[in-house]
Amino acid sequence: MTETDTSTATTTDGETTDVLVVGSGIAGCAAALSAAREGAEVLLLTKATKPDDASTDWAQGGISTTRGDPESLKQDIIAASDGTADPAAVDTLVDNADDAVADVLIDTLEIDFDETPDGDLDYTREAAHSEFRILHVDAATGTHILRPFLQYVDDHERIEVRQDTAALELITNEGRVHGVVSDEEPTGHPIYAGATVLATGGIGTLYSRSTNPDDATGDGIAMAALAGADIADMEYIQFHPTAYDGEDPFLLSEALRGEGAILRNGDGEPFMDDYHSQGDLAPRDVVARAVEAEREATGEVVLDVSPLEFETDYPAIAEKCRDRGVEGDEIPVAPSEHFLCGGIDVDDRGRTSLDRLYAVGECARTGVHGANRLASTSLLEGLVWGLRAGDDATGFDPDVVEAPDLLNRDPDLPARFAAEKFTRLQQTMDEYLGLERDSDEIARASAVLRRLKGEVDAYIRTRTARDLYELRNASVTALLIARAAGENTESTGCHYVATDVDESTAEPTADD
Repeated sequence: MTETDTSTATTTDGETTDVLVVGSGIAGCAAALSAAREGAEVLLLTKATKPDDASTDWAQGGISTTRGDPESLKQDIIAASDGTADPAAVDTLVDNADDAVADVLIDTLEIDFDETPDGDLDYTREAAHSEFRILHVDAATGTHILRPFLQYVDDHERIEVRQDTAALELITNEGRVHGVVSDEEPTGHPIYAGATVLATGGIGTLYSRSTNPDDATGDGIAMAALAGADIADMEYIQFHPTAYDGEDPFLLSEALRGEGAILRNGDGEPFMDDYHSQGDLAPRDVVARAVEAEREATGEVVLDVSPLEFETDYPAIAEKCRDRGVEGDEIPVAPSEHFLCGGIDVDDRGRTSLDRLYAVGECARTGVHGANRLASTSLLEGLVWGLRAGDDATGFDPDVVEAPDLLNRDPDLPARFAAEKFTRLQQTMDEYLGLERDSDEIARASAVLRRLKGEVDAYIRTRTARDLYELRNASVTALLIARAAGENTESTGCHYVATDVDESTAEPTADD
């Protein structure tokens, strides 16, 4: 990524832009492109310094289409969600899916999706899909979409991309969001915008094992919550059933099972037919819990790729396996945090409960996923909602109001301070808010997280270090997860409650 000529205007109190986008994954790029197409001047801020700092770049399987049958995709999404997806939100997704993919990915970016020997698009199938409808490039689709998308956005005359820049706080006044304070100055740099779009990705860093990049710290969710935006469905955290079980874990795409790979336990036996009628292609929450149960009962679970032309058809995944010393056809796997189904509550245009604040991508809760996400719908959701939000966010003039007063007067903390606190947070989330939960564990997690957030707040009042703000954001987001998990007493989708939750336990709000 390179910087373009500035599209912002400098003021004595900071700078202004028509539309401010925070985040550089597929959702942020789509929002920036859509706003620029409407004539807006756009500033895109990103913590990333390279494409693989964004979750989109890590997406393997592909991007779902409807292949002309939106009703079929809709039914699969609702079924995978355990019946909890919002039908109206799903309609928005499936009705706009094919046009968005054709417009941006095929016509504008000219993505070279895999083809059959006859030259037709090679659609694949993944878990809980009833049809072959997923476009892909090898099993590294996110990389092949995001990198040309970033380059296209970066070259656009109406868009400035500013790398290695974090948003620290939202600028708010009387229920309206006016932009953000970034970390470009020691005491913060105000950026005022007609509208602000959060596209900050997920929460993977809250867990020790995740398929997300290291900077997925829940920034947008925390900033929005602290500003008073509505947050929903935070208990629904999807764990992918097949991440490599070893040092430096990575995702083993669901496309492998879609093409015939088989899960086997430590006794060498296939087991998924004992758990679900769809076997290895059951919904992710079901497969993840089954994998964990078999690991506990038999010592390990492997993904048997012998039915595939593994080296030929999935060279990127095969290379990662060989780099880690995995030979042969059996790859050890274990569940790993993968995707947050909840987030900042938004409507069909990405509008939040705060005026002129939008949220898209994984940090947003559109209602499409409900309690469990269908495979290969995350890139599609980010694309569709990004385009719709970017279009809707245009036409507002930026107002310069009083920005939060950030202080940076105390000495730097020890280099390992934030990292050690993060380790404590991850241990709490792993132990108490993972695949299975119960009321006592949720209460313990809440108590630990409250204390942790209190400690962080004491330090952050006089320091603007990015790692401290990321730790603050992670602790706020973790508290929101604990609160939502404590309030939901029913096992649904990827929120599995082992025992009834004590409803008399009161949980804190994000800013307690």
